[in-house]
Amino acid sequence: MQPSAALARISPSPTLAVSARVGALKRQGIDVIGLGAGEPDFDTPDFVKEAAIAAIRAGKTKYTDVDGTPELKAAIVAKFRRDNGLTYGTDQITVNVGGKQTLFNAIVATVEPGDEVVIPAPHWVSYPDIVQFAGGTPVAVPAGPEQDYKLTPEALDAAITPRTRWVIINSPSNPTGAAYLAGELRALGEVLARHPHVWVLSDDMYEHIVYDGFEFATIAQACPELYDRILTVNGCSKAYAMTGWRIGFAGGAPWLIKAIAKLQSQSTSNPCSVSQAAATAALKGDQSFLHERNLAFQVRRDLVLSMLGEIEGMTCPKPDGAFYVYPSFAPLIGRRTPGGRVIDSDEAFVTYLLDEARVAAVQGAAFGLSPAMRISYATSDDLLREACARIQEACRALT
Repeated sequence: MQPSAALARISPSPTLAVSARVGALKRQGIDVIGLGAGEPDFDTPDFVKEAAIAAIRAGKTKYTDVDGTPELKAAIVAKFRRDNGLTYGTDQITVNVGGKQTLFNAIVATVEPGDEVVIPAPHWVSYPDIVQFAGGTPVAVPAGPEQDYKLTPEALDAAITPRTRWVIINSPSNPTGAAYLAGELRALGEVLARHPHVWVLSDDMYEHIVYDGFEFATIAQACPELYDRILTVNGCSKAYAMTGWRIGFAGGAPWLIKAIAKLQSQSTSNPCSVSQAAATAALKGDQSFLHERNLAFQVRRDLVLSMLGEIEGMTCPKPDGAFYVYPSFAPLIGRRTPGGRVIDSDEAFVTYLLDEARVAAVQGAAFGLSPAMRISYATSDDLLREACARIQEACRALT
């Protein structure tokens, strides 16, 4: 018995691997600061937790409909209307075990061997692996700092072939925090209008985490003419600090929603019933805490940008949203550590930071664009200040 060919096409998640190593070091009593996890350090709001407790006490601990309770689907329909001006029926809504399963289900349910999926790079680590698991071909399109880490219409048009099945738009982005303005989405939409065989997977997981007055828009909102071939993906993990509750959802064409439900019926079945009750409360409840948390995230972003900006050879574009920075450091490649080791890649650089500075970040190679690294600033101001001071010292020690 051997692992399947499908499993051989994918790799373990690099971001989860970093988190696992940080956890192992901490259990050994080592003072390490983890900046690798894509997880808010804020707690789940109390009113959400209370809804979950009430659901348990009411006996809502049984199987639900495979792809979500009617109550949660109705709350998602209302959320899309309220936040995005999008009209969906409940037959156009899927609820899944986290946003990752939403994306996995959509790709596996639609991609045939040889189909292509256009993915702007840098990108979330799981996109290419999910496509490869399905037998498809991920087509990475460089979208570097010179274009503010965003896909241009020209690059999109050049990447599309007759085999293109999907293009993935992630805004605000993991790992860069870059976000598309409505006008930029409309420019991409003009390209897609010329290619009616291409669908759009819009990953809006960081929708509510934006700064400096940035006005979020999703592509189905900016390009209503493409509505019928867009899957708008979102969830509760990031904005509502519900990563462990595992609730993702999407709105899209009824046939696609049915296909996703069919696949899910033979994998996980329904998402956790208690988590669905909590998600219903999160989406229907008072949303004012989102602004308060964004202000805290913005302070942390500016702290990290300021301190990393003091490092010679490191440049860090200012993110519009999410809770990551993606500094590039090409001038540091080729330098030597105090122990004589050559920094020949961004993976070597983040290994050096972890081994010597006890700061964990994720190498840019994991996101498809090097040399760079992803730093999550979803932790306390004090830890961020200490981590950045350690990074500064480690970089000064390179020769």
